[in-house]
Amino acid sequence: MAKSLLKNIFALENIHLNGRKYKVITIAGFKIKIRKKTKLDKLLERKYDPKLSLRDKKYIIEHQFERAVGYKPNIDNPRSFNEKLQWLKLYNEDPLLTKCADKYLVRDYVKEKIGEEYLIPLLGVWDSPDEIDFDKLPNQFVLKVNWGSGQNIIVKDKSKLDIEEAKAKLREWLKPHSNHYYFGFEWCYKNIQPKIIAEKYIEQMNGDLYDYKFFCFNGKAKILEFITDRYTNQANNFFDKNLQKLSLQYDGKRNSDICLKKETTLSIKQLAEKLAQPFNFARTDFYEVNNKIYFGEITFYSANGIGKFEPVEWDYKLGEMIDLSGLKNKK
Repeated sequence: MAKSLLKNIFALENIHLNGRKYKVITIAGFKIKIRKKTKLDKLLERKYDPKLSLRDKKYIIEHQFERAVGYKPNIDNPRSFNEKLQWLKLYNEDPLLTKCADKYLVRDYVKEKIGEEYLIPLLGVWDSPDEIDFDKLPNQFVLKVNWGSGQNIIVKDKSKLDIEEAKAKLREWLKPHSNHYYFGFEWCYKNIQPKIIAEKYIEQMNGDLYDYKFFCFNGKAKILEFITDRYTNQANNFFDKNLQKLSLQYDGKRNSDICLKKETTLSIKQLAEKLAQPFNFARTDFYEVNNKIYFGEITFYSANGIGKFEPVEWDYKLGEMIDLSGLKNKK
């Protein structure tokens, strides 16, 4: 009798709801639902820990991968493009990757390989936002940190810029936890020394920005992703090495009817291959602005290695193009 009464006043049970575990505490008829931490939750809380083991990093990556791409990866024996990028994150620690992922130091690499004329003009570099003299910057410019992805402040009219808000963003982006390495353990970012850079703002006369992303394998460009309408209704179109359009979508972006400027595209392809020559895989990005070619960036783990291909066969077709044998032999 007493036990039954106590159960009505206080009870404790475990439940599963939408694939998650919860602990439910009932007190005097009121139910309190507390989510139980999974192994993944606990590891994510530790992802900034320098002592996090390779096994634990792999566990986090596998769960991020399956949730985004839709299949469980085999990182130790990878076959697909996305699986092989995960392998490269964990096992390829070439110092040149760090230099080329650094949005400031890569400028030296580009200057050496293809020439300074392809660099977007640099307006300044600083260690702290308090060092920036905004009065000396032009009316239009772009601020970014050198170890991030998407950490950009695009200024089209300086008179409308909230300088204190911009400084606050930059301070946050310079904190150790903002290093893009911790997003998905992309090794190339891990050892970058953080800086702020300002570059000239660029765009087409019509306000667009033509973006050429060449997927290069052992220094050979085999796939082109061409992006237009970036600021309106972004379209991503794919072409093979002969610039024939492919029926392919990647990471949910739409296709559209577009014609490439063949001469410009072939010129950019040659530049991309020169930059990608030392790497078994590198995506080398360029912009074309009013018939002028500018270097964008070098990316070693396109879409963090969790971009979804449609149809999925392309994940495996591109995977066949990445040769890991040389690196695996060095392990």
